[in-house]
Amino acid sequence: MTVSDIIEFYSQFEERVKRSTIDWRLYKLTQEGILYRQSRGIYSLTEKKKKTYTPEITRSLKILAGKIHNQFPYIDTCLWTTKWLNEFMLHQPGRFYTILEVERDATESVFYALNDLGKEVFLNPSRDILNKYVSHSKSPIIIIPLITEAPIHKVDKVATCSLEKMLVDIYCDPELFSTFQGAELKRIYQTAFSRYNINKAKMLRYADRRTKKAEVELLINLQRNGS
Repeated sequence: MTVSDIIEFYSQFEERVKRSTIDWRLYKLTQEGILYRQSRGIYSLTEKKKKTYTPEITRSLKILAGKIHNQFPYIDTCLWTTKWLNEFMLHQPGRFYTILEVERDATESVFYALNDLGKEVFLNPSRDILNKYVSHSKSPIIIIPLITEAPIHKVDKVATCSLEKMLVDIYCDPELFSTFQGAELKRIYQTAFSRYNINKAKMLRYADRRTKKAEVELLINLQRNGS
């Protein structure tokens, strides 16, 4: 249905209903999940059928996950790659890196273990290290602490990042994910929400853990409404 259809509907019950009133009601109805915005000026009572996001676990990620598990079988981890963000972007970055999140107390142990295996590994790199070394590495692995209660799941037996977590992380760590900021960040959110089923409540719980709930909620609402 179009905005004109909705105005006509309300006009049956309220004479001279204001357009600003209609716009506010449309906003509230979409926020409450009663109406769904299909495109600019077009709404529906049912949401478009969307896919469930499942990342590709490459052989190299499986091997790395296996090595970590063999040496550290009892720690929680989350393994993923920034290459997964490519499908949501207009400008494709030429370099990618692997993100390995582990329990805070185990970060140094995992770092030294991978370093001994000859991996290009960086522990909590600063902006300077990111610019000078990580950006010029062929296959960098970045180790950072895993946030407790982060929304992770297993794909092909590898504990990895959910789409909800990925979207929150790239906003909350602008230095680490500098390639994905600005207009690209908005595009990533828009594309992700248009293609996949995304659990907004899960996103906001995790964003709250990262003390960015209000900012992430605003970004979600702006992109879902096509702003």
